[in-house]
Amino acid sequence: MLRRKCKAAVMAQCRHCWRLYQATPSHMQTRQFKVAVIGAAGGIGQPLALLLMTNKLVTELAVHDIEPTTGFRKDLSHMDTGCQVKAYFGSDQMKTAIKGADIVMITAGMPRKPGQTRDFLFDTNAPIVAKAAALVSEHSSHALVGIITNPVNAVVAVAAEAMKKCGRYDPRRLFGVTTLDVVRAEKFIGDHMEINPRKVRIPVIGGHAGTTIVPIFSQCQPPFEGDKECIESIVKRIQTGGDEVVKAKAFKGSATLSMAYAAARFTNALMRGLKGEPGPPECAYVESDATDSPFLSTPLTFGPKGIAKNHGLPELDEREKQQLKVAVDALKKSVSKGVKYME
Repeated sequence: MLRRKCKAAVMAQCRHCWRLYQATPSHMQTRQFKVAVIGAAGGIGQPLALLLMTNKLVTELAVHDIEPTTGFRKDLSHMDTGCQVKAYFGSDQMKTAIKGADIVMITAGMPRKPGQTRDFLFDTNAPIVAKAAALVSEHSSHALVGIITNPVNAVVAVAAEAMKKCGRYDPRRLFGVTTLDVVRAEKFIGDHMEINPRKVRIPVIGGHAGTTIVPIFSQCQPPFEGDKECIESIVKRIQTGGDEVVKAKAFKGSATLSMAYAAARFTNALMRGLKGEPGPPECAYVESDATDSPFLSTPLTFGPKGIAKNHGLPELDEREKQQLKVAVDALKKSVSKGVKYME
């Protein structure tokens, strides 16, 4: 009799657990996600897709580009990972690639060519970002959106305005990906101090171009060991890292691999946040009231709805305050350019 009662109790508990499981959204049951890469056949998109295929949190990868991506998809599909990859191409299929995605990474557009600034790309890339952002709003409004397409300082504002026009803008879910600036800072500092760069943590605030990139050496962990001249040299190298790569590639390419690595790191941080298991804060360019610039890169903690906490400005020394002032003046102009484009 006691055995039958115990068995009945266990079965009742199992039925209760099954009902809870069925009531839970599918991506939360497995804690794994669909990621869409827009511009996947490009110099950044291909290595980014490759890295995402190896991430155990990604169960579905949608690769989209204006040109056919079927061959690219077939190549990826031969990898023995648990990720299913689906290919989409052309303007009409972008919405299908985006539909149902938890994260959309936008890297579509013209890449920076030798001698060009990131701002030079605005007229070409702004309409591409605007269309992608609008489609996210219409077909996957819950998605977190990371913008890699340059000029990040301006086109993030374009994306925000496009989403506002659709009535679906949520500032917690839109990010300009500035992780490469952080990765470079950690690498260059680690090399200088002769330690593993992965042990370095440093906030890089501001924007994602030239002097708008402001590494906060005063908050570096472990504490930075070097004089003023050394700091200025590394800051300059972080700010011009893209030019360094272009020259090393004999003006035939740009920083595609390191950008893909940084974007994959950022995507992983977003997924950990969606799972409710955030890691250390990551910097990204988001809507902000910390300065006079409507958008600013600051350290963020991610959660199930995107930004769980914006940590704002870290404590700055006098040199860093001056650098931030220069950055904010430039950022206000970039943001204004993006907003005016959408008027």
